[in-house]
Amino acid sequence: MKKTFAMLLLAVAAAACTKVGTTGEGDRQNSTTQAHVLRIGDLGDLSTLNPMFSSDLVLAWMSEMTMAWLIRYDHANKPIPELVTEVPSLANGGISADGKTITYHLRRGVKWSDGAPFDGDDVVFSTRTILNPKTNTVSRDGWDQIYRIDEPDKYTVVFHLKSAYSPFLATFFSTGGANPAIVPKHLLAQSPDVNKDAYNTLPVGIGPFRYLAWKRGDRIELEANPNYWRGLPKLKRVDYHIIPNRDTLYSDLQTGELDLWPIAAPAYYPRLLQLRNVKVLRQPSYGFGHLDFNLSRPLLKDPAVRRALRLAVDRKTLRDVVSHGVGILQDGPQSPASPYFDPKIGFIAYDPGKADALLDAAGWKRGPDGIRAKDGLRLSLELVSNSGSPDTDTRIEIIRQSWKKIGVEFVRKNVDPTLLFAPYSQGGIIQTGKFDVVFFAWFNDASGSMAGIYSCALIPPNGQNDLHWCNPVADAAMTDFKLTYDFARQKRDDDVVQEELVRDAPTLVMAVQEDLYPYNTDLKGFHPNQVSMFDDMMNVDI
Repeated sequence: MKKTFAMLLLAVAAAACTKVGTTGEGDRQNSTTQAHVLRIGDLGDLSTLNPMFSSDLVLAWMSEMTMAWLIRYDHANKPIPELVTEVPSLANGGISADGKTITYHLRRGVKWSDGAPFDGDDVVFSTRTILNPKTNTVSRDGWDQIYRIDEPDKYTVVFHLKSAYSPFLATFFSTGGANPAIVPKHLLAQSPDVNKDAYNTLPVGIGPFRYLAWKRGDRIELEANPNYWRGLPKLKRVDYHIIPNRDTLYSDLQTGELDLWPIAAPAYYPRLLQLRNVKVLRQPSYGFGHLDFNLSRPLLKDPAVRRALRLAVDRKTLRDVVSHGVGILQDGPQSPASPYFDPKIGFIAYDPGKADALLDAAGWKRGPDGIRAKDGLRLSLELVSNSGSPDTDTRIEIIRQSWKKIGVEFVRKNVDPTLLFAPYSQGGIIQTGKFDVVFFAWFNDASGSMAGIYSCALIPPNGQNDLHWCNPVADAAMTDFKLTYDFARQKRDDDVVQEELVRDAPTLVMAVQEDLYPYNTDLKGFHPNQVSMFDDMMNVDI
C-alpha cells in the first residue's frame, strides 16, 4: 500500500475505467445483455454464505453486496461510514487517547433485509457470538483484544480493548477483508448452534442486495433489497454463476452468457482483449499469488530447502509466458499500490545452479534416480492446488521440471476449491495442513497488518497461518504494529516482517497481482477498488 509508486499506477488504471453512468433501455450494444441483471462467473462453490465461517474471496464479494457492515471502503481504499455515522478516529473522539476504547455511533432508521429494525443489540450480539469459543469463526485475531462491550443506548456501541489495536477499522465489521459481518440478533439469538444454523445458507443482511437463492454447484442469486437504507440500486438482480473451469468462463464471456469475470486469470488476457463485446479493466492489486511451504512437515523445516526451491522457480518466465506479462515480480507480499510496500526488498532471480549448491552444502545427496535425500528422508513433496484452472496446471508443470533439475520431485494433488478453502471444522485442506506445498492467493486488507496470516498465535485452528511459520523477530514487529496508530512506526514494523519472510523463505511470492476485470461493454458504473471490489454497487447498471 505504498503511496509514492501507487499514485502513478492508479492514475494509469483510472484512465482505463468506464465513466460512471446509467444504461438506457435503448443503449445496449449486445443482444445477449439482460437488462438490469448482472451475471458474474468464477470457479467453485462455497461452503457457507456467512463470512463468520470462511475467508473465501468469492464469499467476500457476495458479502460486500448483501451483509451488514459498520465500514465500507471508497475507490481510494479509504474507510467510509456504512452503518455508523462517522469513522472513529483520534480527532473525532471515536478512539480514546490511549487507543483502548473505540466508540461507534450507529445510523438510525436502518432495517435488515427482512424488514426488522437494526440497532446496537445486533452489534453486541454479533461480537459476543464471535468471541464465544464454541463459534467456529475463522480467526479471532483482534477480536481477542475486546474485554468488554457496552451499549449506552441503542445507537451507541463502545468496545473496550486490552490494549491499543490499530487494525480495528478493517477487523471489526468492515468489508475490507474476509471478516465476520454483523448478524441479526432477532434471527440467531435462540439458535442452538450458530455454526449449523440454516441462516448460514441464506443470510439476512443489510446491503443493496439480498440473497434470493443458493443453488449449490450452479449459482447464487441476489435481488435488489427494497429495505436498504440508501435506497434501491439500479441493478435488479446479481447472479453469481459457479463455473468450475476457466476455459468455460472465457467461453461464456465470449458468447455473452456472462457479464463479468472478476479478477480473471492473466493467462486469458490476450484472448480477452480480442473479444468485441468485452472490455478489460487492468489495475494493480493488493493480492499476491504464492507457494506456501508447510513448515510442520519434516522436509520443509530446513531453510536451505525452502531457499533452494525459491531459487529454482523461474518466476519471470512464468509471468511473461503464462501470465502474458501481467503481474509485478517481487519478493515482498505488500503491493506497490500499498503504503506498506517495502522498496528495500528486491527480487531473487531464477538460479538453479545456486539452488543445487545450497542443497549440496546442506547435505541433501542425489540418489540413483536423481532425487535428493538426507537422514532417510527423500525430497519428494506433495503440492496441492485447486482444480479447474488450466493456467495453474501449466505453471505447476513448469515448476515440476525446474525442481526435478535440482533433485526435488513432487506429487500434485488437485482439489476442488470448496474443499481447499473450507474451514478447519470442515476439514479444509489448507486449514488442516494436509499439504507440503500449496498454491493459491492472498488479498491483503487495507489495515497493513500481516498478523492474520503470519502470526505465531494464528496457526490453525486458531487462525490462517497455514505456513506454521513462527519467527520471533517478525512476531514482535506484528505485535507492535497493532499497538500503534502512528503510520511511520507501523511502516517500520511491516518492513521487518517482510524482510524476515524473505530471509526465512516460508512462502514464495510468485507475483503481486494486477487485477483483470473483463466485462460486458454494456456494463456501466463499475469501479472496483483493491480491497472490497463490490462496495460501490448503487450506480452500477447494465
